[in-house]
Amino acid sequence: MLRRTRLFGQKTRVTFTLPLDQPSGAVSVVGDFNEWRPGDHELLRRRDGTRTVSVILPAGVHRFRYLATGGLWFDDETADKIDHLGSVVYL
Repeated sequence: MLRRTRLFGQKTRVTFTLPLDQPSGAVSVVGDFNEWRPGDHELLRRRDGTRTVSVILPAGVHRFRYLATGGLWFDDETADKIDHLGSVVYL
């Protein structure tokens, strides 16, 4: 799930949220905003039974995917668009 919070200027905080145990193991969000580097934005456990990470992004179009332990790549069903290259969010 994606949550957007408008900030100052042309910036938006995007919070990426997944269930705590699906999939199991560590999960990172990777995308054009972190040069597709796994581990830069790892989702962390929260008390409410989810795991999240927030990233501040400029206005524009951003591509991303999730990468889980074991090399499992997957998309976010709540993204603005999903295509053969992954998930897209429009800010």
